[in-house]
Amino acid sequence: MLGDNEDSGEFEVVVNHEEQYSIWPADRPVPDGWRTVGRRGPKQLCLEWIDENWTDMRPLSLREALRGSGNRA
Repeated sequence: MLGDNEDSGEFEVVVNHEEQYSIWPADRPVPDGWRTVGRRGPKQLCLEWIDENWTDMRPLSLREALRGSGNRA
């Protein structure tokens, strides 16, 4: 269960090399392997942005493999 401090404050939307999205507290350094995408704000706003923009949940490597095999990604 999240504590009050973990659910409030500012967050940033982050993405990894597989184009998988998450949120991260804005006051902490972004972990290795992740980068910010420019969306920052309350937790709910960041989660809504992810819902609107992460339309294909498959990892990038899978999408590329399917394209390479002739399947439609």
